[in-house]
Amino acid sequence: MELHGDYLFKYAITRLRDTARAEDAVQETFLAALKGAKSFAGRAAEKSWLVGILKNKIFDYYRAASRETSFTDLEFYSEEESDRFVAEGARQGGWIHELGPREWTNPGASLDNEKFWQTYQDCSSKLPKNIATVFNLRELDGIDSQEICAMLKITESNLWVMLYRARRALRGCLETNWFVKQT
Repeated sequence: MELHGDYLFKYAITRLRDTARAEDAVQETFLAALKGAKSFAGRAAEKSWLVGILKNKIFDYYRAASRETSFTDLEFYSEEESDRFVAEGARQGGWIHELGPREWTNPGASLDNEKFWQTYQDCSSKLPKNIATVFNLRELDGIDSQEICAMLKITESNLWVMLYRARRALRGCLETNWFVKQT
């Protein structure tokens, strides 16, 4: 627990966005590891083995939560971003040039920066829970789209709309709070 507890907690809080649930998931991970310690043959690093158990605990949580909650929170961002688009006329719906997406210079360099990840966490925490869940499963955990749809009982169209909105919201937030501040 002393060696891997902090890492597992950070991993869980990023995906669950709830301190109590993240703590529970980590505790359940350690309990499952103790029960299955005989099956750990050392084929993987201990940390990787624990992360695998934690991923399954998080997926179990999402599966259970999807039976209870609706994944239709799709209009969360439209009002917030409506001022970035031309309201009427021939260019209606198009970007207002000055308010449109900016080019990010060397975005890969930010991935090694701890402050970037804190900014990402702050931006991600502003997303609605359902949209953040879908984004984290797909982009952070690399789960296949069909598996996410089955796990959360959503349509593939719903999944793609939520991913689009998450990416758009995160891009806007990161532009404002990271990339513009860096230049």
